[in-house]
Amino acid sequence: MRTLIKHALHSAHAIDPITVKGWVRTRRDSKDFSFIELNDGSSLSNLQCICDADIPGYNDIHKMTTGAAIAISGKLVESPGKGQTWELQASAIELIGDAPSDFPLQKKGHTPEFLRSISHLRPRANLYGAVFRMRSRLSRAIHRFFDERDFTYVHTPIITASDCEGAGEMFRVTTQSDDKNPEQDFFGKNTFLTVSGQLEGEAFATALSNIYTFGPTFRAENSHTSRHAAEFWMVEPEMAFCDLEGDMDLAEEFVKYLVEDALENNEGDLQIFNKFVDKGLIERLKFVAERPFQRVSYTEAVEILRASGQKFEYPVEWGVNLQSEHERYLTEEHFKCPTTVYNYPKAVKPFYMRTNDDGKTVTAMDLLVPGIGEIIGGAQREERLEVLQANMLEHGLSDEDYWWYLDLRKYGTCPHAGFGLGFERMLMFITGMKNIRDVIPFSRTPGHCEF
Repeated sequence: MRTLIKHALHSAHAIDPITVKGWVRTRRDSKDFSFIELNDGSSLSNLQCICDADIPGYNDIHKMTTGAAIAISGKLVESPGKGQTWELQASAIELIGDAPSDFPLQKKGHTPEFLRSISHLRPRANLYGAVFRMRSRLSRAIHRFFDERDFTYVHTPIITASDCEGAGEMFRVTTQSDDKNPEQDFFGKNTFLTVSGQLEGEAFATALSNIYTFGPTFRAENSHTSRHAAEFWMVEPEMAFCDLEGDMDLAEEFVKYLVEDALENNEGDLQIFNKFVDKGLIERLKFVAERPFQRVSYTEAVEILRASGQKFEYPVEWGVNLQSEHERYLTEEHFKCPTTVYNYPKAVKPFYMRTNDDGKTVTAMDLLVPGIGEIIGGAQREERLEVLQANMLEHGLSDEDYWWYLDLRKYGTCPHAGFGLGFERMLMFITGMKNIRDVIPFSRTPGHCEF
């Protein structure tokens, strides 16, 4: 029976017999034996295996090069070497799949750009194995967070006829060669890949109280920045009988929870990020976990930015969305901690956000973190039917297209709020990785859809 290497390394006692299977990281040969560093992806650490020349299977040792898949059986014994508790004294070794000399991941440094070109192999690199283990752990933490707070997990549709953000940057889904007759298409109308599960989430929140959705979303935005991708994952909770204040409370609690979970359950992966990606990463994560977040209105934020004396690439003026450079100044230079900005100008936000009494702003909020900028965007939703219809008219949206969404305000309307967290941006924050392409298994960006 196979034992995962992470379980072998954490064993409380010697194990005899034991069988491990994985891929060769390195092999060093002496006259009568070989040292093999074996990794199976279950942890960052390798298991050192000592293979004497007289054991079964040793005749293939020359084929057990970096990248080869092998099985080793023997005894797990205490290691006399420094930095390791256990090593494996092999009694048999088997070559499962060799790796010719052109295996791209030899023991040397590789650039992120090169590794993106071999996304099917890069999970075998130490750094990217750590990234994708962290992605898995963070996914579990997200579900645990909401489960502990009695949220219901809802699967919202991938194919939709609604443009939640109103920006029109959507991928069309069609079986036709042109779009002249949408009524003859598969669904009988124009349909698209979803940009958000929020609208459908609201339907369930107004029935089940607290819900969340966690799944892929899509933007046909021709952006080539390090923070944007055409396909990414979103976490979107929605809460009935909740206002902007409650929305901000949950968002801040959520970010702290995920950071604390990463610090407590990283199994060594954070160390590789801290050593090779961002030497101040762990210190910054601890700072976020321990410190209260700052809150500031959009109007106050604009005043701070204009009084800063900084020369920004994008001018700062009231009524314009904050850019990444503005968000990072607030979190990294001014407040020096995660910051929630709220009450944005109505003109720059989507139709569904609740209008404040001043008529100029809406109950929107963005949670900003150092090194990334916006990581969460949310709002209290407009629950007043007449006001929502007026907003839709201003945005050129018809009641006919959103009839079901209006029904939520017609029948038993209530205050409700929610937000969306960009999963990859959160992962970038926790790992220190600077490009969204390096935290997605197979990135989809303009002009690139390989693998």
